[in-house]
Amino acid sequence: MEEDMPLPALFEKARVIHASASESSADQEMVKNGYELLKKCEDMVSKLGLFSSNETKEDISTANLKYLLVPFYLAELTEKIQQADRILILKESQAKLKEFLSFCDVMELVPKDELEIAEKAGSIPPADRRAKKIARYKRQKAAESKLLEIKERKERRGRSSKAAALSTPVEAGEEDELDDYGEEEREAWLCTISLAVCKALDLLEMLKKEEAMLSAVKERQSKVGEEEFSHAILDERAQKAETWHRNAAVRAQYTKPAQPITCATFAQDVLEGRAQVSEAHDHKHQPLIFGPASVIGGRITTERERMAAQIFQPSHRMPTMSIEEAGLKEMEIMNTWQERNKKMMEEANSSWYNDKPQRPGEEEDDEDDDAAQEKARAWDDWKDENPRGAGNKKLTPCG
Repeated sequence: MEEDMPLPALFEKARVIHASASESSADQEMVKNGYELLKKCEDMVSKLGLFSSNETKEDISTANLKYLLVPFYLAELTEKIQQADRILILKESQAKLKEFLSFCDVMELVPKDELEIAEKAGSIPPADRRAKKIARYKRQKAAESKLLEIKERKERRGRSSKAAALSTPVEAGEEDELDDYGEEEREAWLCTISLAVCKALDLLEMLKKEEAMLSAVKERQSKVGEEEFSHAILDERAQKAETWHRNAAVRAQYTKPAQPITCATFAQDVLEGRAQVSEAHDHKHQPLIFGPASVIGGRITTERERMAAQIFQPSHRMPTMSIEEAGLKEMEIMNTWQERNKKMMEEANSSWYNDKPQRPGEEEDDEDDDAAQEKARAWDDWKDENPRGAGNKKLTPCG
């Protein structure tokens, strides 16, 4: 079935599998199926002779530009194949990436200095390597933005074409618009190839590091032997565990309950060994020093240094307490406020006329209490007999 498929359909099916394998963890059956499809695409491209070494990107037709991505897709799927000998997979994937980059370089699709960095990665200074990676990342983001813009433009045009009448003939002037669509498709494939070049360079660097690491492990296994290598790993792990326990025992004295450290400066001094937890700390902070003295980090020893340190001073008032002291002060105010509220609630819930505290030296007088109760009863009886407003009837209009 797949042998009879034309090259465009075969490539589109392989591209869909590659996209699925890149976005999610695809199973090995899907990866191997995509690998076989891409190998067939590679054979068909080679038999048809679509590309030549004496051509540039302007000489390649828009319909054939996408087949430049076959080696890149093949390298990415090859890297995902699980095999006992991982080094062989890495070498095959690197070979396809180098083939893709070399052909793109011939087609003038790779920046001039990118291949030099890939070949001489060890001898390039770190600063230059970092600058090139930043430039590559910017090119990658620019290509992704351009592809997203072209995709949105196509979607809008598709919605407009659906809304238009299907039987409307192509009028004069619309042929140029169709040519613009062809240029847009060519621009989309060129952006896709540029994005693939950036990814291929990053992937090639990663695969080289992985191959070097696996080669070192394999060489060590061949020298020491499988059994001795296992014992060496176990001994190394046991030594790390003993070192960890020993360091934990040394740090045990700091894990005992102690007075909490509320000053960040003092805590930093304890961590760096300039102070001990048991030392007293009054949260005293030295005033901030600006000017030359703060730059050199030394102490003021002469009058000249004191005057020099006062050259650059802040134009605003400096804080009188640290953040830790302000937090402690706020906690103290909050505790006082909670105690006062608790006391007021207790007083509100109690009967003040029964629990009225006596003054020191004052004895309770039962006769005075009885007289006060009689007076209160008489006042209640009078209010019952004389309701409020009873004597004001003459003031009303009908009174």
